[in-house]
Amino acid sequence: MTVCGLVTNSREPVPLKSISVGVVVRGFVADVVSELRYHNEEKSPVEVVFVFPLDDEAAVYAFEGLIGGTRIEAQIREKKQAEQEYEDALSEGRQAFLLGREENTSDIFTCSLGNLPPDGEAMLKLSYVQALAPEPDGAIRFVLPAVLNPRYAPQGSEGGNVTKSIPRVPKGTLPYTLSLSAMLESPYGINRVESKCTLEPLRYRAEDRTIAQVSLAEGHQFDRDVELLIYYEDVHKPSALLEAGKPGAAPASLMGDPALLLTLYPSVPAPKPSQKATGEFLFLLDRSGSMECNTEYSSDSPDSPMRIQSAKETLILLLKSLPLGCYFNIYGFGSTYDSFYPQSVEYTQETMSKSLQRVKELQADLGGTEILQPLQAIYSQPCREGYPRQLFVFTDGEVFNTDEVIAEVRRHSSSHRCFSFGIGEGASTALIKGIARAAGGSAEFITGKERMQAKALQSLKKALQPAVTRISLSWDLPPGLKAELVGSGPQVIFQGQRCLIYAQIRGQHQSSGSTEGTVVLQYQFQDQTFKETMKFSLQAQESDRLPVHRLAAQALLQELEGVGEKEKEKQRLALETSLSSGVVCSQTAYVGINTELGKPLQGPLTRRDVPHPYLLPFSAPGGPAVINSVGMSSMSRRLVGGGGPMYMMCSMPVPPVPCSADCMNEIEDTLCSESLCEDVEPTPKKEESPFLNLVSLQNADGSWPLDSDLASILGLSEAEISSKSPAQVALNAWATVLAILWLHINAMEQKDEWELLEAKALSWLHATTGPQLAECVKAGNAMLGSGVSPDVFEI
Repeated sequence: MTVCGLVTNSREPVPLKSISVGVVVRGFVADVVSELRYHNEEKSPVEVVFVFPLDDEAAVYAFEGLIGGTRIEAQIREKKQAEQEYEDALSEGRQAFLLGREENTSDIFTCSLGNLPPDGEAMLKLSYVQALAPEPDGAIRFVLPAVLNPRYAPQGSEGGNVTKSIPRVPKGTLPYTLSLSAMLESPYGINRVESKCTLEPLRYRAEDRTIAQVSLAEGHQFDRDVELLIYYEDVHKPSALLEAGKPGAAPASLMGDPALLLTLYPSVPAPKPSQKATGEFLFLLDRSGSMECNTEYSSDSPDSPMRIQSAKETLILLLKSLPLGCYFNIYGFGSTYDSFYPQSVEYTQETMSKSLQRVKELQADLGGTEILQPLQAIYSQPCREGYPRQLFVFTDGEVFNTDEVIAEVRRHSSSHRCFSFGIGEGASTALIKGIARAAGGSAEFITGKERMQAKALQSLKKALQPAVTRISLSWDLPPGLKAELVGSGPQVIFQGQRCLIYAQIRGQHQSSGSTEGTVVLQYQFQDQTFKETMKFSLQAQESDRLPVHRLAAQALLQELEGVGEKEKEKQRLALETSLSSGVVCSQTAYVGINTELGKPLQGPLTRRDVPHPYLLPFSAPGGPAVINSVGMSSMSRRLVGGGGPMYMMCSMPVPPVPCSADCMNEIEDTLCSESLCEDVEPTPKKEESPFLNLVSLQNADGSWPLDSDLASILGLSEAEISSKSPAQVALNAWATVLAILWLHINAMEQKDEWELLEAKALSWLHATTGPQLAECVKAGNAMLGSGVSPDVFEI
């Protein structure tokens, strides 16, 4: 077996040599500057094209170059104008660079550096800012994306698929390196930083631990996402940041006025226990070939589960956690789609058992990734009155018609909530966050060895919460000042979830007045009105990079660009906002030109596409496989032409890869020839855990039957268990008590995954067992040799 490494058809190196990243994280805001160093070692001028992912919510606001000792600041332009200026500059022999967002999606950017002369060097600097979200365990998650998986474009899609044209190399063989240093600041103190990448030791820059610095270890190859999990001492405190406006900007404009960022954690109460949760729960599962790959990008992690297996286990837990009397259905999609039932069915013991068996038999066998058609099929089904529709989408996010999919979800946002899950590195943040944002749900990402199950069950808890309605904000400011929301403000609030609010502070502050402002968040929940009040300082902080203003502009742009083509006024406002703030949107791009005269080009430049890592290393029997440069979008297609194909040349031997033939077949459509998919052994199926086996045995009403399967998990015989049952207690009640005790003894690390099904079991026990429950718990503890508190059983 051999693995393929990439060289150009002239066997010359790719000009990108290194990427250096500096990050400043202040609370929940990350300000990032990336420097890309190029050196052309060829004998002719080249155009270098680097396609890379960014988070959907990142606001790109500056782009500049250092070429031949001359600093060139790029200007933001309307996209067609920027592309024309770039092409004109190249035709005149001048050096130029261009940065813009790809069509059909908001999380892929293309950086082009044209007319880099032989032995020429250049440095391009890209700046962006992004708001960071807390994880369920309180960590603030910063990700520098590296993995850009091929995005599947359905037949007849408009625009090109730029991800297909990117050359790919195996992990560990990228021709460029990455260095990253992050400065962290939090008034509440920094506890620690964790990462799956190797880090240098955390260094505190202040005695109170409010400032710290962390860096990647030397020699890191940018062949996997760089993730920093930052743990503050107190992450759930509300905070406010008022940033002074940009000097010279027009008064009463977004950039001229002070911008306010409020971070709130509304204390939405727990639902009333007397009110039974109900609803229609629809699960849409990606069953494309790439779901056979591991959730963890690195191929040297055999313990990382396959995406499809992790998704199936998650579906089992979700099924077991649904309330009796609700309705549900399960859909699968790839190049085609199917569903368990023609329409949603009532959740009963029969339908649950039947569905459970079908879930266990699911495979990633439906080909490509076409999510639009199954969504349209779901929305064509009428909603059930009194059963709010909740849609759960599980996908590795490898689609290219992202905007079309989000638009479809938004069209039906009034009839459902959407909870989405991005599986594995390279999942599209634009798709995962976009559909959740469009339909009032939440988005989660599962990478590495993270368990999808815990995050999915947290989302189910949100879905079971009654909706928070009538959300409003009121302000109390000193005379002369007025607050105006940027965008429409918060539309969705969940219990324990962070809420970001952006506002402009307009007018003139009277020096003799108060230096504080007050905001009141009001909402209705289960027929009760709640108010939360927060005071904030009106002392605006100066910042030359204006991160709060850029984030406010990005939030407004996301809202404006979410509308249809017919709303021309909002499209015009989006263009104006982008040009005034410097934040790139779908209608704009950055262009920089070295105005020194050059020689007119004699024929086209040679194009060099910067490679990305494979999702997994490929094994092949040998021989070169051609990567065709196909389906480029307008941002990636230039007057300079294609520069010929890139070839895969064989090199060192490697062990068999942990990816099945189905995974290889799908990726072959975009990356490699069929020869790469031969003789690949599928990953052996792992045995189910005792925890999952126990969960699978639970009945729809929450009880467990006493049978040989349960006895085997408990490590006892069925006869022994029956003989120790307290008098006048039904055997299924006795079995249910033992099952709950087993969970507390053996599965506390997975408590987030079984809390809902335990609650269902306890509800059933209280309704059927009565005063004997305390005796059952005592007898169960004695039998299992445990000391689980009776408080667990609410007695």
